[in-house]
Amino acid sequence: MSPNVLRWFSLVALLWLQSFNGTNLSFPAYSSQLKEFLSISQFKLNYLSFASDAGKVLGFISGIAAVHLPLPLVLLAGGSLGFAGYGLQYLCIVKKMFTLSFSQIWCLSFLAGNSICWINTACYIVAINSFPVNRQVAVGITASYQGLSGKIYTDIVHSFFYSSQREAASGYLLLNSLVPLAACLVTSPMLMKNGGDKTSSSSLDVKVGFIFLFIVTIATGIYAVATSLIPAPAVLVLVGIALFLLAPLAIPIGVRFEELMSCRRSQQKVHVLEAPEIFEIVEEDKTKEEEEFEKAIVGVKEEVEWTQLWKKLDFWIYFGLYLLGPTVGLVFMNNLGQIAESRGCTATTSLVALSSSFGFFGRLLPSLLDYFLSRNKYMPSSPVSMAVSLVAMVASFLLLLIDSDIALYVSTAMIGVFSGALTSLSVTMTAELFGTKHFGVNHNIVVGSIPLGSFGFGMLAAKVYRDGATIYGDYHDGKCFGMHCFQTTLIFWGMLCSIAALLAAVLYIRNRKFFSQKP
Repeated sequence: MSPNVLRWFSLVALLWLQSFNGTNLSFPAYSSQLKEFLSISQFKLNYLSFASDAGKVLGFISGIAAVHLPLPLVLLAGGSLGFAGYGLQYLCIVKKMFTLSFSQIWCLSFLAGNSICWINTACYIVAINSFPVNRQVAVGITASYQGLSGKIYTDIVHSFFYSSQREAASGYLLLNSLVPLAACLVTSPMLMKNGGDKTSSSSLDVKVGFIFLFIVTIATGIYAVATSLIPAPAVLVLVGIALFLLAPLAIPIGVRFEELMSCRRSQQKVHVLEAPEIFEIVEEDKTKEEEEFEKAIVGVKEEVEWTQLWKKLDFWIYFGLYLLGPTVGLVFMNNLGQIAESRGCTATTSLVALSSSFGFFGRLLPSLLDYFLSRNKYMPSSPVSMAVSLVAMVASFLLLLIDSDIALYVSTAMIGVFSGALTSLSVTMTAELFGTKHFGVNHNIVVGSIPLGSFGFGMLAAKVYRDGATIYGDYHDGKCFGMHCFQTTLIFWGMLCSIAALLAAVLYIRNRKFFSQKP
């Protein structure tokens, strides 16, 4: 198999992996049931959601491992950690095969959260190495599919585990343990021989491949959103998603077919060409490929080793931006189940599916705009795009202050879109500011801000939840009901996103010359 065909197969494998890797996105769908399973308070439930995010503190280890180990091994390590983390929780909480203390369950959640970093690291590195010229497009598309995870897991649970709320919660734990590992086992052979070939196909092949992939991806997103809003049998929805996930295979198959046809045409015409002409054509193609690769390198400000990051002011500004912006979106998702419950909305799983589906589009949007607008110089830089997304999130949190189910659905969709966009943009900005050679470690260090925000902002939300219920007398069986349960928290989250938007503006001003010179 040619390197060109292999790298497209690798990209399809990444789409499948990311579709099942967002196990943390399904947490809001079963968090209320988990709270009852363990008979814990809102504070302890926040500790558990924090544990999953805290696993990202050690995410940099996966980046170091990726430097010294084959990527398939890094991938399988991630799948195994998730299998252990969620699997042992399932056996303890649901099957009652043994008893674990709360601190031990916390450690298992930590382990499960860390597993996501290993799979993400392998996916990002393969995408960047396989398509260095179009790295934002490749990374953005693969990252967007992680936004589908909540939708996929919700539909699987509705199909096979939804006889009761209790069984549904156990279904999420079981799926979170088994599905990512199975995906890693199936896809790891596709990454085995991928050496990151940088000049293996013509720009026309790549352009056609990505345009087709954009069409499939957009169609997948529309299908996901439509089936989240319009009631349909969950099994049929799953069949549709499976077909959409298989559709990208048409690209490597088409590339292979084109190579075979090109080889036949070359054999038929080879007697017409003389040796000097053949040499001239090969040299011309090689020059074009090298020029494309050089353009990719120009899009990097500097290569920074992870041990030197702390010396860079840009890193601390960027770290603060991520802490106060994208992290707040994740904290909102972690609390979505309780927010919906406190407002009297029982359709938590629909909200999770909606958020997941719109998050899919949000992660895709930066890549889509970059691919079609960057050539015309209309595409804003990554910091500017992040600032715009953060301002939109501020508006979303303010909209949530309206006591209406419509406001809840619209705000959840908006936060899903712009949180997804921020996730995709952050991957690109890490590569732009600190280079691609040490990307695996550097980006996991930036993502390490998530546990800090998850703990601090999550605990504040739990305190407001408890205090508001005590003051208004609406605290029943550890639950709070009413708009006041999260009102102060939503305003605070909006203020944090405002500060993050200002930090994005500062980052752009400091690096304006670099971003203005980007090709």
